[in-house]
Amino acid sequence: MKILFLSAATVLMAVAAHANEPATGAVAVTHSAVEGIGAEPGVMRRDPSDIIKIDDLYYVWYSKGKISPGYDATVWYATSTDGRKWTEKGMALAKGKPGSWEGGSVFTPNILVAEGRFWLFYTGTSKKFGKGFNPDSKIGIAVSDSPDGPWERLATNPALKNSDNRDDFDSHLVDDACLITREGRYWFYYKGRQLGKSPGQTQMGLAIAEHPQGPYVKQNTNPVIPGNHEVLVWPQGKGVAAMIGNTGPKEIINSILYSEDGIHFSKTHNVTNGPWAGGVYRPEAFTQSGKGKLPKWGVEIGRSKEKKTGNLPFIHRFDATEEK
Repeated sequence: MKILFLSAATVLMAVAAHANEPATGAVAVTHSAVEGIGAEPGVMRRDPSDIIKIDDLYYVWYSKGKISPGYDATVWYATSTDGRKWTEKGMALAKGKPGSWEGGSVFTPNILVAEGRFWLFYTGTSKKFGKGFNPDSKIGIAVSDSPDGPWERLATNPALKNSDNRDDFDSHLVDDACLITREGRYWFYYKGRQLGKSPGQTQMGLAIAEHPQGPYVKQNTNPVIPGNHEVLVWPQGKGVAAMIGNTGPKEIINSILYSEDGIHFSKTHNVTNGPWAGGVYRPEAFTQSGKGKLPKWGVEIGRSKEKKTGNLPFIHRFDATEEK
């Protein structure tokens, strides 16, 4: 079998070529407040996971802490019957043991449902946020028989680490897991940043495993998208779609990209007023049904403009509508 190696420049050229063609559609996004996990004095909530529905309840996980940067955090979760009024249930995952790879903070969670169990992916750092943690970002997995926990960290953690090769796109950090089931395997999209690069130069990679616990193998087509500071991916028909925010190359920002094979993406939609670090309700994410569509709603990071709650991030709702 011939293996094709693509550089970031090659991928960007391919995306740019398609971007010069008119997008086939447009998506408008509206934003609204939620109850229960919204703005609160002295409390930071951010980095919401994608949303799952179990029986009559929606579940979401997120980072919670007391400072804005988001690295001094633990993972919490909330439930809702309508996606607007949420009940915070408590901490799902605490920091790891002091001195461990996840002893400084755990944050940016996401969820995979597979083999009748729940797999919570999360980012960990060994030190508190500040100067000198470079590089210090890895992704771990905890598993439970219930979305309410308790969660057991895998002995094989971390599941994904920043590359030891300085020239790789993810040599500085890996973060922001997003999982789908595809072709009988587990596709793990994530963001990575190279040593010496700025947050605006973050790119999106892919690792694949035969089992939900891994091992996850990074693909040699990485990065699959040469941009995207927040990873928001879902099954779209028989392919994969990704929503790109306002950070990255100008050819792809504020858009939706589509890929038939889950690796080579091209632009299909422009997005107006898109979510910030959103997590969406993706009912077909783990079904392999071939019936995935544009997500209709999700949650994101919001910021309060009220003095009484400060400028700390909180959880907000967004709704997406495809304009014909």
